[in-house]
Amino acid sequence: MLTESQRQEAADLLWDCWAHGRRIEQLPPALQPTARADAYAIQGRLEARSFAPLAGWKIGATGPGGQQLLNIDAPLAGRLLAERVHRSGARIALGNNLMRVIEVEVAFRMRRSLPPRAKPYTRDEVLDAVGSLHPALEIPDTRYDTFRTVGANQLIADNSCADQFVLGAPCAGPWHSLDLATLATSCRIDGDQQREGSGAQVLGDPAAALTWLANELSQHGLTLGEGQIVASGSTIVPMPIRAGQHIVGDLGPLGRVEVTLD
Repeated sequence: MLTESQRQEAADLLWDCWAHGRRIEQLPPALQPTARADAYAIQGRLEARSFAPLAGWKIGATGPGGQQLLNIDAPLAGRLLAERVHRSGARIALGNNLMRVIEVEVAFRMRRSLPPRAKPYTRDEVLDAVGSLHPALEIPDTRYDTFRTVGANQLIADNSCADQFVLGAPCAGPWHSLDLATLATSCRIDGDQQREGSGAQVLGDPAAALTWLANELSQHGLTLGEGQIVASGSTIVPMPIRAGQHIVGDLGPLGRVEVTLD
């Protein structure tokens, strides 16, 4: 386990990379987390640098495409910082983003909190705490030049590749009866490039991913809070993007969400 000062030093280094648009090969050996507890503790110190309350959480590597991209075999949880969450229709500067991919996601907004507890949360308990569903887009990024080789714990410390997130309007119709596992989704870039996907890409069902998150946070003493957003994971194999493109994610009954890359 890392000491508190080592955790803070690791977080300071990663935040400096965020703030100045630079990257490192990996954390120095003495600061590398060897357990998830250390990794989430470092990540939590990144949240403390945000100017606003936490907007929510993201789940990374929920499907084979994301896991292959990161060279890992299990999901990761990260924090959505308020200053990096945008409304549908936003223009976002892609800047020096290294990963340069777009993901289409089912997003949940919680109507009540799920605090840590000894007993795991069930799927029904978690879904009962949801207030609304939204279409969403995620543009992940990393502070590591070698993000495919640093491993899960260093990725978690780096906020599980969280960066820009675009949230669409809440689903206008009844959503409780929707089968999210069979939800058909698509991503269209500049009106011609298109990729299809489905909710089954997200741990078999976005609701399963949400349940995973509630229990992952609980296990590490963290709360999935009232009003927070949860980006459940990519329903498509992530698509390559570049500056100047207009992107539309279509999640059928959940609606559409779009972004322009400056």
